[in-house]
Amino acid sequence: MTADGLLSGFSVSGHAGAGEYGQDIVCAAVSSATYMTANTVTDILCQPADIVVDEGLLSLQVTGDITACQAVLAGFRLHIQALQEEYPERIQLMNTEV
Repeated sequence: MTADGLLSGFSVSGHAGAGEYGQDIVCAAVSSATYMTANTVTDILCQPADIVVDEGLLSLQVTGDITACQAVLAGFRLHIQALQEEYPERIQLMNTEV
């Protein structure tokens, strides 16, 4: 989140541990939402972003027009919040300012 309250990206890391590798529905839900959001920002909205993909990590920081990405980033946050409410012991959501 930027100093003026706009969403500018996200970072998702770790493993939910709700099941064995390949069987973890929480991890699958978060991963799917994360990749969809990153693809929407870069391929549909055509906004440049710094993206890091590593073992158990995906982060995205919009480097283009942050305002153009607000709807998709807000939708992602709402989706993750809903998952957190359903699986509070598996998902931790933190807002940070950049």
